[in-house]
Amino acid sequence: MNARPSPVLAGVRHNPGFAIALVLFGALYLVYNMMHPRGFSGAVLIQNVNESVAIVFLAMAQTVPVLMGGLDLSVGAIMTLTNCIASELVIGTPGQIAFGMAATLASGTAFGLMNGLIVVYGRLQPIIATLATGAIAMGLALFIRPKPGGRVDDDISWALTNDLYELVATYGWFDADAGWFQPVAWIPVPLIILVVIAFGVWLPFRRTVTGRTIYAIGSAEGAAFMSGLPIERAKIAAFTLAGFFASCGGLYLAIQTSSGNADITQAGAYTLNSIAAVVIGGTSLLGGVGGAIGSLVGALILRVISFYFRILSIDPLLQPLVEGVVLLTAVSLGVFRTLQVKNRLDLFR
Repeated sequence: MNARPSPVLAGVRHNPGFAIALVLFGALYLVYNMMHPRGFSGAVLIQNVNESVAIVFLAMAQTVPVLMGGLDLSVGAIMTLTNCIASELVIGTPGQIAFGMAATLASGTAFGLMNGLIVVYGRLQPIIATLATGAIAMGLALFIRPKPGGRVDDDISWALTNDLYELVATYGWFDADAGWFQPVAWIPVPLIILVVIAFGVWLPFRRTVTGRTIYAIGSAEGAAFMSGLPIERAKIAAFTLAGFFASCGGLYLAIQTSSGNADITQAGAYTLNSIAAVVIGGTSLLGGVGGAIGSLVGALILRVISFYFRILSIDPLLQPLVEGVVLLTAVSLGVFRTLQVKNRLDLFR
């Protein structure tokens, strides 16, 4: 009797794009550190992770609608809106800070819920509905923050954007110089935040009936409906979760910059990059294949490419050209499988 393959090998076999993305990221980041004058240092790692958190959360947000075969064009706008909200609320006493962070996450989640309700009960295509709601989110962001500004609590801003040593030293939970703590003191706090959200929220969700239904919708919505799966509930949950992930990005962006900015150009750029990160991470634009962990890796690949701009001193005027080529290549790879298939039913086998 042949032994059953491990879940990891089975996942790689089912979605080789994720394995390719993982290897590509490892190679790119290794070479980057070898070229960097201060490569393989804690300072460089912290800087890199801080620059990656927002796009990683946006990529995870985009993943959930894409798994259903749709796109959410409002994720960048939701991130911007929650960034502006956080710049107003995440300051004051510990209780006020906790309330501000909770309100920020709740507002983004509620906006995602609204997206889901509009798509399901308004019977609109996700790309059209989220294009409209994204404009609403940007309008609200400009109303809250007509000019860049605001402030986030200094201790929160410092502690959550550095390593564990600085987090413990800032709040004095225990002796940060303790010998038992030193082996982990170098770990960046934002990296821990990403791992906790990715593995603590996404993985449990995808194992639920609702999470499996999202995959079923992307593979064959008709078959999922005939199987009695909760289609409407899954669609609403998908956009709600996308709003939550986007609000995580907005909150962290406010903590990182200690300010808010209703930047329309930034919102659009983050949305486009989130789509590219999803595809690079092995999630099919046709739906049904992939996951937020793969998109996390895809986002990191995009960010590492931007790190090379600094190392190689690429002219800033040429950087948008390089990014555009990467985005176009990523999206093209996403539809390459479609061009190879003559019978569309083969896409879901």
